[in-house]
Amino acid sequence: MPAGAAEKAPKPKLSMDQAKAIALKLAPGKIKKSEYEKEDGIWRYSFDIEQSKRIHEIGVDAMTGKVVEDAFEAPGAKD
Repeated sequence: MPAGAAEKAPKPKLSMDQAKAIALKLAPGKIKKSEYEKEDGIWRYSFDIEQSKRIHEIGVDAMTGKVVEDAFEAPGAKD
C-alpha cells in the first residue's frame, strides 16, 4: 500500500487502558500484544493475553466497549 493510502484512524471513545481493563476482566493473564486496528469494518483494540500455555485474543470495539472477539489462538500461531 502506498504511503498515505492508509485510512486515518478515528479518535476512539475508549482509551487503551479502558479497553485493557475490559479484556483482562474477561481473560485474566499477561498482555503480550495490544494494538488499535480496523478489522471487519470497525475500529477496535486487540489484545493477545497469555494464559498458562495458550493465547486468548480479545477484541474490544473502540467506540462502544463491546467485546467483538473472544477466541483462543493455537500455540505458536501467528496472526
